[in-house]
Amino acid sequence: MKNLFDITGKVIVVSGSTGVLAGATAQYLARQGAKIAFLGRHREKLDAALKEASKTNDGCSAYVCDVLDAGSLRRANDAILAKYGKIDVLVNGAGGNMPGAVIPPDKSFFDLDFSQWQQVLNLNLGGTVMSSIVFGRVFEAQKYGAIVNFSSMSATQALTRVLGYSNAKAGVDNFTRWLATEFAKKIGDKIRVNAIAPGFFISEQNRALLTNPDGSLTERGSQVIAKTPFGRFGEAEDIFGTMHFLCSDASAFLTGAIIPVDGGFSCFCGV
Repeated sequence: MKNLFDITGKVIVVSGSTGVLAGATAQYLARQGAKIAFLGRHREKLDAALKEASKTNDGCSAYVCDVLDAGSLRRANDAILAKYGKIDVLVNGAGGNMPGAVIPPDKSFFDLDFSQWQQVLNLNLGGTVMSSIVFGRVFEAQKYGAIVNFSSMSATQALTRVLGYSNAKAGVDNFTRWLATEFAKKIGDKIRVNAIAPGFFISEQNRALLTNPDGSLTERGSQVIAKTPFGRFGEAEDIFGTMHFLCSDASAFLTGAIIPVDGGFSCFCGV
């Protein structure tokens, strides 16, 4: 009987593949036998990621690419197809935040840097849309494929401070559902579009926001843990199983879903 979770030989394109969550996930998928096409803006970081993946999988490759540059996306797409002859999955992992799109406690909404807010929307939402346009053409031609987007707990709740990021990820949720419907109706039932919504994970970007230099929790970190029934921050490996499922044939009848991987944060009101 076929192992529905077997991803050996699947060609999986991962943007943001040198970041914390998308990068760790790309390495995990490589260890499971998938052929990972690492996408990122910096050659040095890509080389390091590819070197790590090659310890267990010599079928991976890396491409310098900016998810906001259609030309570089198309060049990467063409090179990947030339190497592998197909693409099975696109993981839209590129994203991030900017200080000007955040409203800290000592400032108000009226201090928003509108330019940086636009840049955050463009990177997280625009980059997801642009990548899906370019690589989605491959799925249209093949009549099969899967897209996995990265959403966030900030997409559906009014988390303080992270205005731009919240707006962008809310857009990613809507785009995920919209594109899932569009592809199913116009191309067929072999193309899936889903998203993972991580809870709170420690990264270099948010470490100082959630923890003090001595490792204790900041006020915001304490608030997050108080609303997380599991009582801890996520670890990168907590994402792996859900991502594996969404990349595999085990999720063949799942599309338009936003799956929280959050230790219960999204289902707990805090009382």
